[in-house]
Amino acid sequence: MSNTVEKVADKLPSKEELKEDVKKATSSSVQSLRALVAGGVGGIFAVVVGHPFDLVKVRMQTAERGVYTGAMDVLRKGIARDGMVKGLYAGVSAPLVGVTPMFAVSFWGYDLGKQLVTSFSKVENGQFSVAQVSAAGFFSAIPQTLITAPFERVKVLLQIQGQKNLAPGEKPRYNGGLDVVKQLYREGGIRSVYRGSAMTLARDGPGSAFYFATYETVKRNLTPKDPVTGLPGQLSMPAVMAAGGAAGIAMWIPVFPIDTIKSRLQSAEGRPTISGTIKGIYANGGYKAFFPGIGPAMARAVPANAATFAGVELAQKAMRKMFDKDE
Repeated sequence: MSNTVEKVADKLPSKEELKEDVKKATSSSVQSLRALVAGGVGGIFAVVVGHPFDLVKVRMQTAERGVYTGAMDVLRKGIARDGMVKGLYAGVSAPLVGVTPMFAVSFWGYDLGKQLVTSFSKVENGQFSVAQVSAAGFFSAIPQTLITAPFERVKVLLQIQGQKNLAPGEKPRYNGGLDVVKQLYREGGIRSVYRGSAMTLARDGPGSAFYFATYETVKRNLTPKDPVTGLPGQLSMPAVMAAGGAAGIAMWIPVFPIDTIKSRLQSAEGRPTISGTIKGIYANGGYKAFFPGIGPAMARAVPANAATFAGVELAQKAMRKMFDKDE
């Protein structure tokens, strides 16, 4: 009996081991919380800088053929109809409310993804490989989709509503983001609110993998090294923004056709299917029909994502100053 008790006691962790485990768990939780907050700050930066470009992209993706001659025509008509502010920021309420938690969850998911990668594979010298970063980036899109899909559905409907010329006395169909959600739920329940979720994940999974992998790769290449010790130095804010801009371009190029399908699916009347939407887009102009608005999307990718990572890095730096006593 005593031998059995001794064996069990040997297997139990010591007081020092328990303290170390608690310390690691607490550190991991704090790190995840900081990633959540920093991602939210980055999201606000992204919306303020990138919404006008996104507005042009969505209107070009969803408009009938021949309505616009190009991106500048979208801007010109929008500003002439609604004025400078509304012409550039129509539908901004939905992404401003939605993008903050969306980016927060994305960066939190990325941090959690890195923790999962660490538990399943070996990280050499504390630095993740490109494949490991890509895996963590793909994982970040899974929880993010729960927020992204409904908010993008609302955003798209408000953006295309803004391009309709109302008859005298005619009122807009929607009176804001909350009204969109109410009407969608009334018409088709939660499935209507979340229409386009599969395509959102199909876009954001690989897109996020390219996004974070490119950011980390460019960031490492731009990080200065001490000529004596060889240790990495402090990365400048212009370098952070350059890495963020490159990440934005890398994200959009491979998934843009999926984004077009998603926008059409989320803006269509009735109950469209993915296959039907794809056939309809192709019938409207072949393969080129999957790339309307790619110019504004690429133009948006650089400043918006540069702003995103600038916001994230500034928020992380501020939190380190506030909470890390050693610094």
